[in-house]
Amino acid sequence: MNQKELLKQIKTTDSLYAIQKYIGKVIEIRGFANNPLEEELLLLTEEVGELAKAVRKEKYPVDNKKLKNYDSIESEIADVFIVLTSICNSLKINLYDAILEKEQENIERTWQKIKKDVSNE
Repeated sequence: MNQKELLKQIKTTDSLYAIQKYIGKVIEIRGFANNPLEEELLLLTEEVGELAKAVRKEKYPVDNKKLKNYDSIESEIADVFIVLTSICNSLKINLYDAILEKEQENIERTWQKIKKDVSNE
């Protein structure tokens, strides 16, 4: 099955597990399935940097002439998610289960919002 056929099978009602399986198949088709974990982590770092740049250019444009050179925030978030999911696949981590487990821990935590002192500004 090719990438276009796989993508057509993804539905808005699919689970995170189904998306993770799809990304695994696509990564194999693209020839990246055997990349070393270190390389995947470097790629994730790069993609997070591109996301930061996309947010900055949209929220705090520096050079209006270069705006068309950057991808959208949504596109960069998707790239980060794809690479992160690929890392999970490499490590045999079910992302859905990992999120549920972490949220169970988070529910038990006491969250305290830090108040910013604006009197010194």
